Amino acid sequence: MTVAKGAKSLLPYQYPFFQSNCIRTTTVSYAIDFGTSNTVITRWNPVTQQPETINLLGFSQQLGDNPPLIPSLVYVEDASQGKVIVGQTIRDRGLDLTNDARFFRSFKRGIGAPIQGFLPELDEKVVTFEMVGEWFLNSLIGQLQPETSQTPNSLVLTVPVDSFETYRHWLTQVCQGWNIEQVRIIDEPTAAALGYGTTDESLLLVVDFGGGTIDLSLVQLDLGTKQKSQGFILKWGEKLLGTSSGQKAKLARVLAKAGANLGGSDLDYWLVDYFHQTQDLPKSPLTTRLAEKLKIQLSSQTEATEVYFNDETLDSYELELNRQQFEEILRQQQFFAQLDELMTQVLQQGRRNGIEVSDIDAVLLVGGTVQVPSVQKWVREYFEESKIKCDRPFEAIALGALQLAQGFQVKDFLYHSYGIRYWNSRRNCHSWHSIIKSGQPYPMSEPIELVLGASVDNQPSIELIIGELGAETGATEVYFDGDRLITRAVGGGDTVVQPLNDREGARTIARLDPLGYPGSDRVKIQFWIDERRNLRINVEDLLTQQYLLTNQIVAQLS
Repeated sequence: MTVAKGAKSLLPYQYPFFQSNCIRTTTVSYAIDFGTSNTVITRWNPVTQQPETINLLGFSQQLGDNPPLIPSLVYVEDASQGKVIVGQTIRDRGLDLTNDARFFRSFKRGIGAPIQGFLPELDEKVVTFEMVGEWFLNSLIGQLQPETSQTPNSLVLTVPVDSFETYRHWLTQVCQGWNIEQVRIIDEPTAAALGYGTTDESLLLVVDFGGGTIDLSLVQLDLGTKQKSQGFILKWGEKLLGTSSGQKAKLARVLAKAGANLGGSDLDYWLVDYFHQTQDLPKSPLTTRLAEKLKIQLSSQTEATEVYFNDETLDSYELELNRQQFEEILRQQQFFAQLDELMTQVLQQGRRNGIEVSDIDAVLLVGGTVQVPSVQKWVREYFEESKIKCDRPFEAIALGALQLAQGFQVKDFLYHSYGIRYWNSRRNCHSWHSIIKSGQPYPMSEPIELVLGASVDNQPSIELIIGELGAETGATEVYFDGDRLITRAVGGGDTVVQPLNDREGARTIARLDPLGYPGSDRVKIQFWIDERRNLRINVEDLLTQQYLLTNQIVAQLS
């Protein structure tokens, strides 16, 4: 893996105001908030006992008072060798302003999602978004290690709330190649709650609105609860497992979640579409970048102008927009209706736990898109202004993820439901029967039981396919529109399912001896989830009264 020349130094961006009561540790801890538009890296300084945001020269940009941000951009120089340029260097060289198939932005949105449309073939290699994401993260990790006096041995990564198993499994595979002893994940809104350094407020609503996704999460902080869990571990070493016997872990408990594939990049595309219709502006990476600059200007001023002139092609563009026009564009795109639907979901989940809007102590705004005035205005329609905090939108997630490595523990629940596949004779197709509902806390105290029988004469075995059940209102479609990667909700009412064990050797849960016959119950299955989100089963043959599987892991859940 090669990276851009000139990326030599690590410069800390310190937060002296960020007071932490975290337990001291000898581990060298890092956290990465891998975002659709920007990525933030933080580390824990064992000397000062303070967090600091890392500035990777050649990778990061720092504008005004903002912390160092690494643009989530990749330019593929040689796909066959995995040779790429990442981050700010791409913008410095102008590689993001042309319709070049080697340039990738917003690629995080495509990881783990079914792609409709063609993927580029570069250097005789078909390039997937999973490859691009791996090259990007490997470049960051590869630059961190030689620049630190101590090799990092603890890393926390953040993931969106509404991510299927494929995304987490992809992360698991990627991190196995890193020389880092322990890698854990935490969902982005929970990390944001920890990262705001909240001490007085205990019940928080986090609105995490980045470049590719929006996640709402209701989080309860408890600073004195004993808890054994260390978050969800992707990779670990024996030296870093476990906690000391008397240690009091600080607990962040997630009470409600809602998320969607909607982000700042969608707003950029809507602006390009608007100028395409009103001024016949061409749709290109350049005009998308101009639209993004307009959006950023409108966060601090009521009117914005962008002028561009190419002295070689003599192309010139002059774009003007005010906040009122911008808000009308958002309204036409059903932007606020989508936000209202997400807020309704998370508040309804809270009410099922006995929580009313008035009980929420603080609302934390995270991500670049929360700087859009219309978004802040929308939040104020639900909550009084004194409860809303928006002073740490970019680095809160990475700082909070770092807290997980320093002693904060997370108790969570399952965001999706899980079920088994069966043949639906009425519809003459496969359907799914839910066995574990969304909202189920884990580890489970009691197993769920299911009894199955044979379906044909002389049946030698019983197969069971486990699936992660998404929203019942429709799917998320990922597709190309010219050079743009687009995600959108697709209606239809069918449940979106991600099979977890639909592969050779993983489907069979019971081999029947003697052979099975229809008409009677044959096996009893017990399902439960352990503290690491493993779905485990026991399988008992009711005919022979023997256990065929005991405490067997069949899938890891998100």
